[in-house]
Amino acid sequence: MLKRVQHDENGLVNEITITTAPADAPALKALLEAAYRGDSARQGWNHEADILDDERIAPGELEAMLADPAVTILTARDGERLIGCVAVTRKDASLAYLGMLCVLPTLQSSGLGRKLLDAAEDLARTEGMAAMEMTVIDSRDSLIAWYERRGYLRTGETRPFPVPRDPPVTFVVLEKPLGPA
Repeated sequence: MLKRVQHDENGLVNEITITTAPADAPALKALLEAAYRGDSARQGWNHEADILDDERIAPGELEAMLADPAVTILTARDGERLIGCVAVTRKDASLAYLGMLCVLPTLQSSGLGRKLLDAAEDLARTEGMAAMEMTVIDSRDSLIAWYERRGYLRTGETRPFPVPRDPPVTFVVLEKPLGPA
């Protein structure tokens, strides 16, 4: 298990760890739902609450991810409390997919999301990945801009949202070359 302990300027302990324990699934689901959906998500800047109202992650999906050897979930904790996460999925020999990056809404804009993103990129680079790819809902301009400031570029590719919506929701694909480890 990788463990990196960092203290922020407010004294919060931000441990970034790699977790593969199925027991983490309920806490991860609660964090994802709080960060992306409903009124709690509106406390932060990075939410989909005004676009989507269903569950962020389907029942059983986290457990499947935790059991998949191609997926690594990094978590950030303040002591025992889960405060952030990100998933890295090895797509092929040179491409990783970044997903589920989220931070507890009350801690967004604290720099923790950037730390999680850096840790995810470091992990992918260490595993020999040449690039990191992600998808973002195309109407989330501020989030796309945040990733672009961190070196991600629009590929020109779009992908449909996995569940039909009215009006339709589309993803843009972003990618970042990772360089050597």
